[in-house]
Amino acid sequence: MRLLKRLLIGLAAVILILIAAAYMMPNQYGVIRSIKINTSPEKIYPLIATPKEWKKWSVWNQRDPNMEMLFSGPETGAGAAWDWKSKSEGNGGMKFTKVTTNQVIHYELYFEDMGKPSTGNLSLESDGTSTKVTWTMTGTSEGNFMMKLFAPFMDKMVGPDFDSGLKNLKLVAEKN
Repeated sequence: MRLLKRLLIGLAAVILILIAAAYMMPNQYGVIRSIKINTSPEKIYPLIATPKEWKKWSVWNQRDPNMEMLFSGPETGAGAAWDWKSKSEGNGGMKFTKVTTNQVIHYELYFEDMGKPSTGNLSLESDGTSTKVTWTMTGTSEGNFMMKLFAPFMDKMVGPDFDSGLKNLKLVAEKN
């Protein structure tokens, strides 16, 4: 009986330490990745500013070819949006909030049960013969305890997907 009592006290202490550690972690997270693509922004922009084109290069669509997608709003640019349902990639949605043609698209991204949406952008910076594409996402875990536990690891969790997506984008854009 004493052993059981000590185990329960020890387990309670570990849980309290984890909760305290989580509350001390930062609320903000961010992911940023870039790639150089050997083509002009005019050839890359339609691939990122049109939600239906993301299927050609997004790693998430390739991981789940059975992903259900529902598009809404305009076909391209500000207001273009899509929601998805996926057993392996989760359920969520993305909406383009602001665009500057051939330069940048800003978006809002949400996943079910993940709290506040993330925001981000894909920016295109031409150097004459090629284009630097930078993919950025930032968010907050404020108000969502589980997300607070994941926030410090978002770069390691999402960064490789950004890298893979940008490599796929490069292949598609340079082929066109």
